[in-house]
Parts: sequence; structure tokens; C-alpha cells
Amino acid sequence: MNHPCECFPLGDSALLLCFGDRISPKINLIVHTAAKQLLELAYPEIIEMVPAYTTLTIYYDPCRIQSATPYEALKEKMLNALKTLKVDDTSAGNHVEIPVCYESDFAPDLERVAKHCRLSPEEVIDRHTSATYDVYFLGFTPGFPYLGGMDKKLTTPRLDHPRLTIPAGSVGIAGEQTGIYPLSTPGGWQLIGHTPIPLVDFSNDSPTLLKPGDRVKFTAISFKEHQEMEAQR
Repeated sequence: MNHPCECFPLGDSALLLCFGDRISPKINLIVHTAAKQLLELAYPEIIEMVPAYTTLTIYYDPCRIQSATPYEALKEKMLNALKTLKVDDTSAGNHVEIPVCYESDFAPDLERVAKHCRLSPEEVIDRHTSATYDVYFLGFTPGFPYLGGMDKKLTTPRLDHPRLTIPAGSVGIAGEQTGIYPLSTPGGWQLIGHTPIPLVDFSNDSPTLLKPGDRVKFTAISFKEHQEMEAQR
């Protein structure tokens, strides 16, 4: 493997593979490629893998490892398996297009974001829909995608006072990232739009629309189009 990787124990039944110390699409692609390769190898001792910005957490069953030192044994196996890791654009996940209505009913913070960035609201929308985003990982709530690749001109801090309730489907900005609230929860991201597309469906075997490693493109829709899409759900 030509990609630096360090391994650390997490308690007595998890280990952490670390591929770098900064958030970047390149490092995150390595994380997801490693997760995909290890998943395909189907090691019986592995219970679950959780990719993040620069790390891959592996939860395992120590009782399934024939060794007096399960962590050391699994660490050696993981690092050996990743020696053949090959990373390219084909390692990425699906490309997903998500419609977003940026009209004022759904964008209580759009004017504030525009003022902070010294742009017009229209310029904020144009920049937000021009990028292709990487799903770094899912967290905070089930299905919440942390999306990297936003135009740095749109960088805006979180709200000073988080809202107690944010509608599911709300699209927001926090720092250099954008994301979508899949469920109605509290939150402090600056809200600039709303998608009528559900991000979670717990009746499905695969309940989240987006997966870590996917790529996302936002498309602007009108209020009428938003209503029509919601009516079709």
C-alpha cells in the first residue's frame, strides 16, 4: 500500500485505521476504498466498519480471533490486507442528484449567508449548485451527510444559538461544509434551502439515500416543483 496508515486500539473490541490528519477528498477516498476492500474480504471477526473523514473504525468480536492478543492479530491482518489497496476514481460511490428549493419559505438564513459572504442570494445559490460534493461520512443523526467540496467563498459559521427544531430535508451550511437534515432535529447550521426527497426510509433494508463515498450534486427547483415532488411521495 502506497498510502500511509496507522492503527490504534479503541477499547477491547475496536481498532482505528488512520490514513491522514487533514480533511481532503483524496484521503477520504482512500478511507472508503479501504472499507470497500475489507468488506469484500468478509472477515468473520469484523462486526461493523465506520468510515469518517480520515479514519476507518473497525468493530470486531475478539472471541472469533484465535489469538491471545486479538487486537494485535487483527491489526496485522488488516494492514496486510491493505498492502494491495488501489485507489482511483472508480473507487467512489454513486452519483446522486438532489433537488433543492432555495426560496425564502425554506431558506431562513440565505440572506444572512449572502451578507456574510458578500454575495447576493442568487450568487450563493449558483455557487452551491455548481459544486459536486463528496459524502465524507454519515453522522449526527441517521443519514445526515457531511458533504465536502463546497465553494470556500460560501464558508459561514454555525448559528450562535441553535434552533430547537429543524424540518427534515433542510439544507444547511456550517463552516466549509454543507449538509442535509434527514430528520427533524435541533441544529445550528445556516439553512439555505430544502429538498423534498427523503434521505431516510427505515422500512428499507438500506435505509439511507446516501452512503459514505457517494457524490452529490444539488439542482435548484421552484416552489411549485417542490410541492409537486412532495405530493408524489
